[in-house]
Amino acid sequence: MRYIVIILLCCLACDPPPPERQPIPVAEDSTFLTGTFYLVRNAEQGAGEDSALTETGHHRAGALYRLLQDSGIQKVYFTHYQRSIQTADSICQYLAVDTASYSPDSTGEDLLYAITRNRDWGKKLLVIGQRSTLVPIMHSLKARPKIDSIEGKDYSSLFVVKKYRDSVKCWRTSYE
Repeated sequence: MRYIVIILLCCLACDPPPPERQPIPVAEDSTFLTGTFYLVRNAEQGAGEDSALTETGHHRAGALYRLLQDSGIQKVYFTHYQRSIQTADSICQYLAVDTASYSPDSTGEDLLYAITRNRDWGKKLLVIGQRSTLVPIMHSLKARPKIDSIEGKDYSSLFVVKKYRDSVKCWRTSYE
């Protein structure tokens, strides 16, 4: 009789094995690694490592807003620098879009990780970066811009990258 009680207690104490997890297939309409990216350099800034925009820079940020106000931007990504945040101000305030930050790096990988963490693939995103980071960002999106770097005085270029599942289109336009 004692053995039956011990066996019953062992059976009651053991949990049934968890059900086996079934892999979830990626849907054919998956938006992972797709989207429309508007990439701009921060507007003109004053002297110093983390300086604010100049008066000219504020005018340029306004011109960027006027150009993109009907583009359907869903989120703005910017770096932690004042000049980047201030370049985004008009768009964020007047269009009431969400924002996220990323760390500028020489590969563009931190932006990709931030987009993934925020589940923003497949959306229209404005990315405000620095002169030295925009081309690496385009390369990380598998775009092939026709330039190797952005010139020091070039504050008026807007790069548009349309990333589809199997192709990428990239072009450059100017705004003033």
